[in-house]
Amino acid sequence: MNKRFLSIVTFLLASVISGCASPAGVAETQPSSSEQVGTVVAMTLQALMPTVVETPTNVPEAATSLLPHSLYFLGRDSQSLTQLYRMQRDVKTVTQLTFEPVNVTDYDVSIVDGSLAYVASNQLLLANADGSNRRVLVDGGTGPDLRRFYGPVFSPDGGTLAYAHNGLNLYSVSTGVSNLVIEDQYGDPLPEGQRLPIEIYMPERYSPDGTKLLLALGHWEVAPSHAIYYPYTNELVNELVLYEEVQDYIYCCSFHGGPAWSADSSSFYGVASVHDTVYKSGELWKVNAADGALTRMLKTDNGKINLPKEIYSAPDGNLYFFLGNYNVNSGFFEAPVLELVRSAPDGVTDRTVLRDENFVMMNEALWAPDASLVIVAMSAGRDWDEDGGVLELYYTDGTKELVWLAPYGGQMKWGP
Repeated sequence: MNKRFLSIVTFLLASVISGCASPAGVAETQPSSSEQVGTVVAMTLQALMPTVVETPTNVPEAATSLLPHSLYFLGRDSQSLTQLYRMQRDVKTVTQLTFEPVNVTDYDVSIVDGSLAYVASNQLLLANADGSNRRVLVDGGTGPDLRRFYGPVFSPDGGTLAYAHNGLNLYSVSTGVSNLVIEDQYGDPLPEGQRLPIEIYMPERYSPDGTKLLLALGHWEVAPSHAIYYPYTNELVNELVLYEEVQDYIYCCSFHGGPAWSADSSSFYGVASVHDTVYKSGELWKVNAADGALTRMLKTDNGKINLPKEIYSAPDGNLYFFLGNYNVNSGFFEAPVLELVRSAPDGVTDRTVLRDENFVMMNEALWAPDASLVIVAMSAGRDWDEDGGVLELYYTDGTKELVWLAPYGGQMKWGP
């Protein structure tokens, strides 16, 4: 998915240094008083009449289900605020699901029934699949010492919502009860009252079989890392995946699409890089979930830097990802041709370029479960800090033409 976990280093610095920074990773734009009135009216009516628009596409009229599931994404409303939208499998019908007076900055959707969990105004909100029955699960308030980081993640069976608030929380959908299962660790207060984080916990992704939850770990003055949490035994296995054996100042796996579980839930893949490099580059890493064994792939070779992005381990046993490579002396503003490829699990064997397009302007991608297609958010310009972009569908069968989906979208996810 995408840039949901932008950088745990970033929000650590924001929490410790600024304290009262914006409550989410995307800057929020407050509407005028007249706009607020209109938004309140819209929120009142949304449960009865959700916004539905027809999206023009180049899809043949006979096609009724191009997508494997409904597609969810963050788009912009008429006030240029970021809201949550759902695109039906026919790719023509798009429904606005949230009507917040500020930006929606993060969300997740249950693949079982389409229930929503999303973040706005420093609140973690829940809603039904159509956006109705909006209710507050966590209100972070407005004080200078807030601990936020919600990052909601539904379990594959839809029964649990994991989120970060003072640690890792598990919310039971059936009982409506949240439990803080792992508490964030902070050091002693500094003279000015601030406490530096020793380790904080952010949910990333459940394994496909639902038995494991991958967590991002944030530390003060230590590179971020990942841990595996076992919900059924309440066990955190973090010493296995701290990458302590790596001595060359790179870490995994929050870069270029974030971590991705293998199809059999036995391991996860990610791109490893350094957070302050002038080049967009990285290695491909595979971490065994059982013992933390690390396999490093696609290292710099003969002066060539690799750029793997948006890794996906498909049920057919292959890896699908985007890959570019370029010379270390090519220049600061150079960018490699980024190709859509398929390979064996080592990232190299039987690697095949699947399409002719250059995806260097891609900001994020979402793979179909069977890897038959990928939806990309393509930036309109070389703004490396921009999230989202024009949504386009590309088949991994290179003989099929691309399908234009929407003028803008980001943080794409599959629904039911």
